[in-house]
Amino acid sequence: MMHKILLALILSLCIIPSAYADLVKPALIEIIVDKQGDVEIEIRASIEALLTGINGRYKNTKDAPNADEYDRLRKMSSEQLQPEFNAFKEKFLSKIFLQDDKNRKITLNIKEVNIPERGYTKVPRISLIKLTGKVDLSAQSVQWYYPMSFGDYAVRLKQVNQAKQQFHWSEWQWLRKDIISEPLSLTEIIAQKPLYETIGNYIELGYKHILPKGMDHILFIFGLFLFSSKFRPLLWQITMFTIAHTITLGLAMNGLFDLPERIVQPLIALSIVYVGVENIVNKGLKKSRLVLVFAFGLLHGLGFASMLADFGMPDNAFVTALISFNIGVELGQLSILLVAFLFIGLVFSKREWYKPLVINPASLLIAMIAFYWFIDRLEY
Repeated sequence: MMHKILLALILSLCIIPSAYADLVKPALIEIIVDKQGDVEIEIRASIEALLTGINGRYKNTKDAPNADEYDRLRKMSSEQLQPEFNAFKEKFLSKIFLQDDKNRKITLNIKEVNIPERGYTKVPRISLIKLTGKVDLSAQSVQWYYPMSFGDYAVRLKQVNQAKQQFHWSEWQWLRKDIISEPLSLTEIIAQKPLYETIGNYIELGYKHILPKGMDHILFIFGLFLFSSKFRPLLWQITMFTIAHTITLGLAMNGLFDLPERIVQPLIALSIVYVGVENIVNKGLKKSRLVLVFAFGLLHGLGFASMLADFGMPDNAFVTALISFNIGVELGQLSILLVAFLFIGLVFSKREWYKPLVINPASLLIAMIAFYWFIDRLEY
């Protein structure tokens, strides 16, 4: 009876992430103010998500009530999407605002909208919306508001002195609630965040990218665990995977290596298919498995880099943020392994029925789910 309950639990957990989540990326907003009070705001966001009201509360855009409309929009060319946004401009401007320290709203106008051509439709297309305005020269600071109905976002301010050819960026503010930003100073060099805050923020970001958001990475790590719940073989696989994704994560974030998402995402899904199938057909860990796990780690590292690029990296603490993010990823992976070991490996791995009734069915289901992701991530 116990092994039947265990099997049912494993199958239930695997069925949950049964579709590839088309996530909404957060907006990146840069406010540029010069000594004459001229303001230019650059908003990088998914216009398709703005038009349909699909924001970060949806872990999968397919869960949104108007998912079909979102899919229709993201398949449009830039010329087709432009008039759709033109009809939305007034509403967009009415929802956002910039105000100074005396609570005076700054009139904003849309200067231009740059919509790139349709690329890989499984990843949100990021358009650039430029706004202009004029801040009173007596203002000491400004605050930005971008409604949570438009999604999560990060905002920073750039002070510009054209005469002296000087500029200074503030730290990013990351907002995940429907509130106005903290004041962004127009007169002072804004103090940098303490190092411990940067470390903590990026460790949290890396951890959350695995748990609970990284369903494909969760299945991959769980698949490695199923192959061998013994510590030493598992350690070899995780070590190879960690070294590999660390290499490509560092190279990609420095702009030294990259692959298009349309290639990376389907291949990541195929790597999970391979792990699931090999769990069934192979009886022991071979050196060829370690080589393949290393290769798969290189792919997953590119996936990590894509997500980290969306969050943004601090110019003054790039290496610290990169290492901290990687630590968060490793802690997420170790959490998966710890839970799997405590609830499955420690108690059941030595039972005679463990492979035929746990490893094989769970691995088959993992492979089936990943193969569905592979098909879903292909461009037609």
